[in-house]
Amino acid sequence: MAKAAKKETPLMKQYNAIKAKYPDALLLFRVGDFYETFGEDAVKASKILDIILTKRGAGSETETELAGFPHHSLNTYLPKLVKAG
Repeated sequence: MAKAAKKETPLMKQYNAIKAKYPDALLLFRVGDFYETFGEDAVKASKILDIILTKRGAGSETETELAGFPHHSLNTYLPKLVKAG
């Protein structure tokens, strides 16, 4: 039997729609007081920024990689991302 399609939360639907328009960009997504990245972007950002890589929805069918930082740290982290290309 084929594996059921992965369900998306409303947040991930919005994130994935934006990411589909800009597939080559690393997408920072503001969630409350944090900028978050998901999936492959989270893996890349965690390495570039030396921040923790974790999972959103851990253990569920919507599980995906997650890395983020507080919004007030944007001026610290954004130049590092730009420099990394």
